[in-house]
Amino acid sequence: MTQGVVQDKVSAALVGALRLAQQRGVLKIAHMPIVSLEAPKRPEWGDVSSTVAMSLSASERRPPYEIAQIIIDHLEQRDALFNRVEIARPGFLNLTVKQQLWMEVLREIETQGIAYGHNEVGQGRRVLVEYVSANPTGPLHVGHGRGAAVGQALVRLLKASGHEVVSEFYINDAGRQMNLLGVSVLARYLESCGKSMPFPEEGYQGEYIRSVAERLRAEQGDGLLSLPVMEAELLSKEFAYRELLALIRQDLERFGIVFESWFSEASLLTSGIVEQVLGELKARNLLFDQDGAQWFRSSTFGDDKDRVVRKQEGDYTYLASDIAYHRDKLRRGFDLLVDVWGADHHGYIPRMQAVVQAYGYPKERLKVVLVQMVNLLRGGKKVEMSKRAGEFITLREVMDEVGADAAKFFFLLRESSTHLDFDLELAKQQSQENPVYYVQYAHARIASLRRVAAARGIDCPLPSQANLDLLQDPDELALIRKLSAFPVVLQASAQELEPHRIAYYLRELAGMLHPFYNKHRILPPAPESEASSVATSDSPTSASRRPAVVAPALTGARLALMWAVQQVVRNGLDVLGVSAPEQM
Repeated sequence: MTQGVVQDKVSAALVGALRLAQQRGVLKIAHMPIVSLEAPKRPEWGDVSSTVAMSLSASERRPPYEIAQIIIDHLEQRDALFNRVEIARPGFLNLTVKQQLWMEVLREIETQGIAYGHNEVGQGRRVLVEYVSANPTGPLHVGHGRGAAVGQALVRLLKASGHEVVSEFYINDAGRQMNLLGVSVLARYLESCGKSMPFPEEGYQGEYIRSVAERLRAEQGDGLLSLPVMEAELLSKEFAYRELLALIRQDLERFGIVFESWFSEASLLTSGIVEQVLGELKARNLLFDQDGAQWFRSSTFGDDKDRVVRKQEGDYTYLASDIAYHRDKLRRGFDLLVDVWGADHHGYIPRMQAVVQAYGYPKERLKVVLVQMVNLLRGGKKVEMSKRAGEFITLREVMDEVGADAAKFFFLLRESSTHLDFDLELAKQQSQENPVYYVQYAHARIASLRRVAAARGIDCPLPSQANLDLLQDPDELALIRKLSAFPVVLQASAQELEPHRIAYYLRELAGMLHPFYNKHRILPPAPESEASSVATSDSPTSASRRPAVVAPALTGARLALMWAVQQVVRNGLDVLGVSAPEQM
């Protein structure tokens, strides 16, 4: 597991000590452990800590403190890597790394650039990520927006971790809801023609239905009035489907999302694939008939009960289409299927894992990421919506008000399976209380700093061109340690399918950058002739608390450090699908 350039070297040194102790017969070690590191709870305890001695205690039948001492005694790179090595009971290894080693983090960021943090743990495994998959019966709402943000971030995370990823939108364009759409639009169409038709009790409300009906009439005139009702309903349904699916595509593109694949549920039914797949299951005795319906033996694979795939009336259930769809996914040769669903589908997971197992795959082949509801607030007060009237806040309205970047970042701020409060007023503020502004401003602030430096003829060296040994202040080293953690966070986010970890990391990094910027002078004071004409965040107000003079070499080293922070902020935002502005 990648832990960062410094942590990887420390882990390798500890493994080397264990191997040497094993070769000398001091430790048995039947299976060499994976040496992972973490930050000590208190900074004064060191830079990194390891519990490897405690993990070996049982197998070695020795106290962990004794094992830790053996590791230290066999640590050949002790003088080269560490300033201090200590043992804390019962057997924690607390290690303080030499300052020069931390500087390699900045050079590594320069070498890798936009790829810094990326890894190859995926080893080219093929992954299909299906997300949004909204019914084409209305515009995307804020719940769809959160699912879209989570899905896109997962695609980018998995790609950054060495997976071959395809994104897919499953179009739920079959079944009762589509028929209701057609009837609803036809009713509004007839209404616009001065005719009356009972509006379906469970039909789709909302002004968007009237808008679709108006466009239908603009295209067809009064032509539908002379058609049989069923034919008029079908035409209305097909027209509404095209209109609303186009609207969904437009909203997603504006949100920065373009799917590589669109898969139609209706195609599974019209092509006979659903019937064929169910026939395969029946031949393997995984379907049975009871009470006039057809059932899937999902309880055989861990579901709490068997499930109906064909009703008594002969209609297929949603599960029947989903079985065929996931069978198709597996046939396409993907090593992992990731489905992003609304949290209300939690109970659906066991039956779909049963489907995967029914086709001979482990249930882990399917991973489901649940996305909870979004509570929209305005100034701390909930924005009320009425389902009955068909009123809801659309993703487009949110983007119009706060922008796609802010919406996306807010959607990713919390673990997807938890409820999210999204305050529209907060998302528009230009303050540290607004997390997306705070993070993007970190990038823009450094860009501004470099522009001012260039305007004043001050060199802006990259890490390989600067004297990084001058970065000795604890605040500087703390920033570098934070930068070194980015590869760890990215890999863990991908493995756990939790993109909110990246957003949380970026908030912490920005929370370190801005105080550093205000506390420490980076550029030398501007000449009086320039001070009034240069408007930057490196202003006399904030500079009054800083040292008045900074040596040119230290200026270069700090500019190199700022460049590395900017690069990591950009890399993190890129994974989340959020822009990194040069100016704000």
